[in-house]
Amino acid sequence: MQDYSAPADLLKNRIILVTGAGDGIGRCAAKTYAAHGATVILLGRTISKLEAIYDEIEAAGYPQPAIVPLNLDGAVAKDYEDVAMTIEESFGRLDGILHNAALLGQRTPVEMYDPATWDQIMRVNVTAPFLLTRALIPALRQSSDASIVFTSSSVGRKAKAYWGAYSVSKFALEGLSQLLANELDDERHNVRVNSLNPGATRTNMRAHAYPAENPASNPTPEDIMPAYLYLMGPDSAGVTGQQLDAR
Repeated sequence: MQDYSAPADLLKNRIILVTGAGDGIGRCAAKTYAAHGATVILLGRTISKLEAIYDEIEAAGYPQPAIVPLNLDGAVAKDYEDVAMTIEESFGRLDGILHNAALLGQRTPVEMYDPATWDQIMRVNVTAPFLLTRALIPALRQSSDASIVFTSSSVGRKAKAYWGAYSVSKFALEGLSQLLANELDDERHNVRVNSLNPGATRTNMRAHAYPAENPASNPTPEDIMPAYLYLMGPDSAGVTGQQLDAR
């Protein structure tokens, strides 16, 4: 998967939603999906960042994207249902979701962890993906070949001290991914669900988590895109319920 070479038209005519599309891996994935033919729906909280990647995609001559501004920290079930309704009315279906948006929170022992921050991290990192996926399952069902990818983490598979709510939230996403993979593996077999750990990557979140680390020692988001393309395209048909690593 890490050495996957995607054809130029891998995602032609596909509709793919990317959360956290304004920064880091989400931003890179959105542009990469568009470069391979997808119509990308850019979801995030900062409109100026979404507009910037929108302009880049359009200037490159890729399929015209769409913008969905949404603050996952304050959104409620009705907001996600409205997003789903807009997508179904505009496109008729959805072929993929990359759940990338997340908050890091505090790096501190549990006994010192701020309860309000804990609630916020769980709301953005777990409840939001649950509510968004729940609302979009009917649109995914309209696709003949749909893929859901949850962004995981090494600390979501083996906990490490001081990673607090971030670690626990990623464990929860792993469980949600496996649960959905099992539930959606029915007679139609058209929705596959996997978790993907990007590993150490040169992003702002990584810099906040490891301030003493030299960012140049890590791969860029572009370096790990083969795995993201593989899981979102038809070549990964039949791959579901897996815990995968981008490299």
